[in-house]
Amino acid sequence: MKLITIVHCWSAPRSRSTAFLYSWEARGSDCVAIDEPLYREWLIQKGDSVARPYLDGIIKGVPPADSPDDEDPEIWKRELLSLNERIAQAAEKLPTNGIVFCKHMAKHADLYDFETEFKMDSIELIHRHLLLIRDPVDVLSSWSVAGGVHGDNPTSDEVGIIPLMVIYSKLESRMDGMQPVVVESDDLVNDPEGTLFWVCERLSVPFHQSMLTWECGKHECDGPWARWWYANVHKSSGWESSTKDYYPETKVYRTMDPLLMPALKAAFPAYTFLSQLTLSYSQRGPDSSKIYEDPRNESLLVWIGAPGRGRLLPRDMAGVSPWDSIVQGGDGCWEGIRVYRGKILSLDKHLRRLFRSAKALGYENVHTKEEVMDAIFRTLAANGMRDHAHMRLTLTRGEKCTSSMNPKFNVYGTTLIILPEWKPTEGATTYDNTSGIALITASQRRNSPATCDSKIHHNNMINNILPKIQANLAGVADALMLDLEGFVTETNATNIFMVDDEGILLTPHADHCLPGITRETVITLAKELGIPTEVRRVSLAEFYAAEEVFTTGTMGELTPVTRIDGRVIGEGVRGEVTKRLQEAYKKLPEREGWATPIPAFADS
Repeated sequence: MKLITIVHCWSAPRSRSTAFLYSWEARGSDCVAIDEPLYREWLIQKGDSVARPYLDGIIKGVPPADSPDDEDPEIWKRELLSLNERIAQAAEKLPTNGIVFCKHMAKHADLYDFETEFKMDSIELIHRHLLLIRDPVDVLSSWSVAGGVHGDNPTSDEVGIIPLMVIYSKLESRMDGMQPVVVESDDLVNDPEGTLFWVCERLSVPFHQSMLTWECGKHECDGPWARWWYANVHKSSGWESSTKDYYPETKVYRTMDPLLMPALKAAFPAYTFLSQLTLSYSQRGPDSSKIYEDPRNESLLVWIGAPGRGRLLPRDMAGVSPWDSIVQGGDGCWEGIRVYRGKILSLDKHLRRLFRSAKALGYENVHTKEEVMDAIFRTLAANGMRDHAHMRLTLTRGEKCTSSMNPKFNVYGTTLIILPEWKPTEGATTYDNTSGIALITASQRRNSPATCDSKIHHNNMINNILPKIQANLAGVADALMLDLEGFVTETNATNIFMVDDEGILLTPHADHCLPGITRETVITLAKELGIPTEVRRVSLAEFYAAEEVFTTGTMGELTPVTRIDGRVIGEGVRGEVTKRLQEAYKKLPEREGWATPIPAFADS
């Protein structure tokens, strides 16, 4: 039995959809291209609500009286055929493995039966669907230039993105394994060969080099409305020349009418979703299987929002406003918290430090502790996290009404961001807590309270990032940072401890570093274990001569350091004091008063 693939291309009414039609027509003998076979039925359904100069001719199948002398009456007559009749007619003519390409407008989709697609007795038809999308800003900008579409109001329906989302939903719900192929029209312009090859591969049809170019002028597949609509695309002979739209130049900078903003706002969420299914989106970075330590981290829900207006969003659709203070000036404070066996360790201490930081920064209209805790539990529940998880809480001064560093323009309240991740205590993104890590000494000095006080757990982290770059380039885990007088403060990411040759546990004063919660916990545990401890200024030389060194932090816990600046620390392995403290730390979630239980999650 002959096999024919029917490609239904759904799009918005712009020139690129016609260029795409010509691209498929250019394949030659193995493809028949059909231009908007549902248009006549749509016009009949709309009746007098739409004005078209060719309306009567399309409905009756005869050319208007003012048609040019060379107008072929057959192109009007064929509009009397239904979609299925035109597909059957084309399929009969095509060789086996041929293609019928149907260009549709998304607003015509109500006239198509997605559940019971057309079949033929003598020919096997495989229906595939393709959604051609374009940034709605570009669509509406070109609409402004073209002066609308024969008086149509520029509704979100005409933009086409919302109807395309409806089509996607219908196709996805069929559960037949035939997922629609989503194509960003800019991809066709920027890389026509690569994009067409990708499209054909997903449609299981061969790519033809001939799809890259076509003849200028009228085309056999043109609908009879072509002389009203296709003047510009008739000037094109390939994807590069098809980009001109309503301008004679290829490179254009367009103004968008503010009156079109409602249509844009309505269309953008659907466009954001669909664009993530395109070729260019898939090529934005490495394969996800290679960048996520835990594959579950690709599909997380994160929390973002102002007081009373927070919500959960998929990680790849989440974002803060570019007007937010965190973007405008790095104006935020943060905490990292860990989840162990159904509990959050030291949650109360972390939240108290978060609110102290917010108060020191002078934030107003701040989330309450109850709001933050509720957001934490909702985020954990949504992601099913009760163990082996880490959350980063960020509280920003909030969104501004204008671009400025001035806090008086923050009028919407603080923004809370919660980023949960599945994260083991040891791994690629944390540290090796058994074999240990190596450090170098950073060339940058740790900021003092005279410049930027580290007791505010702030997001101005360039002083940490530059040393981390040094560590990355040196091939070590982190960089040790000194104060302005040359004493050790901490690393770029953690607090630090050492054990001297008398067995005394030493850690620097928190004058030039964050007084970490894990640091405080270790000091408490050392006292319980009878380990003598001193908090004082410690020099780099003392660290070089130490018997043991380890770092502390919420994410990495207690991590042994075996080398600093290439010098071996102690025996070059994890020391006994470090081991004892690690073992005591791991028991904390089960100890009274150290961890907050996570409420039970509902199954539905």
